[in-house]
Amino acid sequence: MSLDSQIKEQLTSVFGKLENTVELIYENSSHEDQKDLVEMLEDVASTSSKIVVSKNAAGNSPMPQFHIAYKGKPTGIIFKGIPGGHEFTSLILAILNTDGKGKVLDEVIADRVRRLKKNITVQSYISLTCENCPDVVQALNQFALVHGSLRHEIIDGGYVQDDVKALGIQGVPSLVANAKMFHSGRISLLDLLAKLETTFGVDETAAPAEPVNKNLGHFEVLVVGGGPAGASAAIYSVRKGLSTAMITEKIGGQVQETKGIENLISVTYTEGPQLAAQLNQHVASYPIKVFENRRVKKIRTEGGLKAIELESGEHLTADSIIVTTGAKWRELGVEGEKEYLGRGVAYCPHCDGPFYKGKKVAVIGGGNSGVEAAIDLAGIVREVVVFEYNDQLKADQILVDKLKSLPNVSIITSAKTEKITGDGSKVTQLEYVDLSINKPEKIDLDGIFVQIGLVPNSQFLKDTVELTKFGEIVVDEKGRTSMPGIYAAGDVTTTPYKQIVIAMGEGAKAALASFEDRMYKH
Repeated sequence: MSLDSQIKEQLTSVFGKLENTVELIYENSSHEDQKDLVEMLEDVASTSSKIVVSKNAAGNSPMPQFHIAYKGKPTGIIFKGIPGGHEFTSLILAILNTDGKGKVLDEVIADRVRRLKKNITVQSYISLTCENCPDVVQALNQFALVHGSLRHEIIDGGYVQDDVKALGIQGVPSLVANAKMFHSGRISLLDLLAKLETTFGVDETAAPAEPVNKNLGHFEVLVVGGGPAGASAAIYSVRKGLSTAMITEKIGGQVQETKGIENLISVTYTEGPQLAAQLNQHVASYPIKVFENRRVKKIRTEGGLKAIELESGEHLTADSIIVTTGAKWRELGVEGEKEYLGRGVAYCPHCDGPFYKGKKVAVIGGGNSGVEAAIDLAGIVREVVVFEYNDQLKADQILVDKLKSLPNVSIITSAKTEKITGDGSKVTQLEYVDLSINKPEKIDLDGIFVQIGLVPNSQFLKDTVELTKFGEIVVDEKGRTSMPGIYAAGDVTTTPYKQIVIAMGEGAKAALASFEDRMYKH
């Protein structure tokens, strides 16, 4: 698997910052793909004198496999398979991070990682076509480098189908420890770290390497959230000459999980990760202080200032706050949903669809996201059944027409999902009520993809500003909330139509309103 000249040229530039030698050590293997792995590693190494490829003569692997070493010691990062596709970036970042040249964890997160119990192993079962996998892989690689005795094995499930079947894996990424799956699907870095703390335990006696400064300072504008609305609000604020900070879990927000984007005016086509990277680049071009991997715990008003407390224990103050925290996928909330997550219940058709090739699946939700998911899945699975609570699909007519033209798709409307059942290892059946005749029904199937809309990320504001019964922040035409000095924009608000282009405009509007109010106040 050789790299083309353009990629090599880009890598030469990227790896120019390396100062110390990073070793890529592959195991001996008789697998037919071994030559492709060695060729890839040698091509990567050819772009920098600081990258060395060698063979572990003592080792022997049934599949292509290598690990990363630094200054003669293993880093704990092991790739079982060939990191092409979406995981090629994970390899490049792992090399940079090993020499401390990539994006490093902030000290608050790093301190929590170091407190994890010692000598632990996490196996990440991934697919090279999975768009959610790299985030999890890259986070665990960073944890391994910081922790010192955390072993992270990235395993391409295509090479170990027997293990995948034995573990009951039907979704990626799936995380395994001690031969037991403890998580499946997308997960933020903060939630991933919390899951590791629960799974492996924490050494409460470990002292921080050095005191962590919990006071992040004061800013004239604080933007909470890093999606399209947040990026827009931050850029418009800093361009007004105001000191601006952003608190976010990850730049891009919900956009990261969007596949094709064809309605962002002036951009004929883009994809979520690409747009998120462009948002990040645009924000980085301004003096905006970005605090990533953070969540707000509480906001209080102290005199004329807003005091913000983070879940990390850090705190800061601001003259005004613009909330752009967006929304997350809504769960069904029925029996069996959580029990079979990753074993028949999924939320990402792009990531997990290939696991259901030749099988029968359900898509719950008849809006745009549900119908788009059903159309995508119809090209992979044997049969798709779309379930919609209302008496007709809510998606755009052009999507509905496309769906109805597919021979392996059926639609059930007036259907209320009641229960997901399985055999203990995988989903086997969906129970629902036919609301048109109020009759309970059952349908046998192999998987269920949930696509029923979004829930606003506004829980931390429930005692601060007015919310609707659905959790949306009530805003006026300028993005003002019920609390003076707090503004909101995007999918977390009552603004109709949850669209990227609208979120960007609303973020700009809230920033301009904040600046306008500041002028009149002073």
